[in-house]
Amino acid sequence: MRGRVGAHVQTLYPALYAPAPTIAYTRERWESTPNGTPDGDFIDVDRLAGDAAKPMLVVFHGLEGSSQSPYARALVHEAATRGWRALVPHFRGCSGEPNRLPRAYHSGDAAEIDWILKRAKAESAAPLFAAGISLGGNATLKWLGEQNSAAGAVVEAVAAVSAPLDLTAAGNALEQGFCKLYTWNFLKTMKAAALQKLVIHPGIFDGDKVRAARSLRDFDNLVTAPLHGYRDTDDYWRRASAKPGLADVQVPTLIINARNDPFLPAHALPRESEVSQAVKLHFPEYGGHVGFMSGPFPGKFAWMPERVFHFFDHRT
Repeated sequence: MRGRVGAHVQTLYPALYAPAPTIAYTRERWESTPNGTPDGDFIDVDRLAGDAAKPMLVVFHGLEGSSQSPYARALVHEAATRGWRALVPHFRGCSGEPNRLPRAYHSGDAAEIDWILKRAKAESAAPLFAAGISLGGNATLKWLGEQNSAAGAVVEAVAAVSAPLDLTAAGNALEQGFCKLYTWNFLKTMKAAALQKLVIHPGIFDGDKVRAARSLRDFDNLVTAPLHGYRDTDDYWRRASAKPGLADVQVPTLIINARNDPFLPAHALPRESEVSQAVKLHFPEYGGHVGFMSGPFPGKFAWMPERVFHFFDHRT
């Protein structure tokens, strides 16, 4: 795996690295009830088709990600080499088209994970696996903790990669030093999406204050928290963090976080005593935030999907 500088560059400028595999997705829209979203909205889902008797992998992307994110394509490609099917659901507003409702998506959106996985499971009796990346990883782990043993009726095993398990620690880290570059990068697209939403839903927040936001804390306080039922940023970061619920996870689960991940300081990583026996912790020294590049420069995305599928096969 590449070191500290390479991991930073890969996150901010992934085009400098070897491209991820091209995937022949088919897009479909999951509409409102009874077969789609439970609230009259929609999500767009990119599908890798295949034999309904084969397992299916559901990939939940990260903040401002999509099915085209390199990590998503790497995981889906690995699924394809095994003849598996795959789904990459887009969180609300991340597919290139604004969703209908004021709400968007957030790190603790366990309810969103729940109905998506249950709909995917209803497609066939074949085993269902899930991989969540960054924000998608935290939301998936939050769902696992809340569902407890009931999650076993839906998924066989789960992997979470570079999940910001302690959102307060992550948010504070992103306000420091080099990490501010990540914040500015995300805020640019998050502000644009929020202001577009404001045109559709006037008055849901103060547009001038959103334009002036200089940190994720500011943005979450103005937009994310109030739109999704939280009092403020502190309430959102506390209640949406997956870490406190890891002791309740009953489905085989792999958590991969690099110790040099700028999104989550090493001191905030969970200890063995803080997770259930179903949870396997893997904390490499290097890898940055969803970096985990292997081989000589510019590297390739092989290590992470291979590690995830090894866990799915062996639960170790």
